[in-house]
Amino acid sequence: MRTYFMIAGALALALAGGASAQQAKAPAKPATAPNWTATVVITPQGGFRQGNPDAPVKLVEYGSRGCPTCGRFAAEGVPPLRSDYIASGKVSYEFRDYLIHGPPDLAAALLNQCVPTARFFPVLDALFANQHQFEEKLEAALKNQPQQVEAWQKLPAGQMATRFAEATGMIAFMKTQGLPEAQARKCLADPKLIARISQTNADAVKIYQVQGTPTFIVNARKVSAFTWDRLLPELWANGA
Repeated sequence: MRTYFMIAGALALALAGGASAQQAKAPAKPATAPNWTATVVITPQGGFRQGNPDAPVKLVEYGSRGCPTCGRFAAEGVPPLRSDYIASGKVSYEFRDYLIHGPPDLAAALLNQCVPTARFFPVLDALFANQHQFEEKLEAALKNQPQQVEAWQKLPAGQMATRFAEATGMIAFMKTQGLPEAQARKCLADPKLIARISQTNADAVKIYQVQGTPTFIVNARKVSAFTWDRLLPELWANGA
């Protein structure tokens, strides 16, 4: 009986070894390509970058959520940019805030940067897609309470951003994007976040002489393009 168990054990080991050998000979599965559109990080320059960090073409947009031309690029350019160039790893895309419209832009930037990093671009897309509703509420505030709006602009940055976020309906909108009101108000008054966005703006002017939005930087060079059809040849010229 003892011998039987020894033989059975040896047989089991042999079979196991055979199975391992067969498994070792099985063809290896091809490596899954990285999902570069899901790769999002905050950069040292205070921007949010989507895509392959080693992409041969590095695109930076200095943009404003209240800028109609930026909104047009978000609608017409960003979808093919992501599907045809970012997803493949050929292009990385970084969005940096440039507050061309002052306080309303600051409010939108603070709220967008308040969400988890992985959610930055979906929320950015949503803010651009709903740009008109924020603009309508801002115009109503300017028309109906001009003195109050003027007074808001004299408040400290955090309080100023909060007033404009309330007036434009951004705090309520951000709830639909998963950002609770208490957290939104905390971010609107966050001095470190305000300082980071302010530094990004200062660097835009100092390094690239940015004066309007959108301003596109391709591989560290400012290009004369404001729309997708003008930007695309610049990407091609750099190897996209």
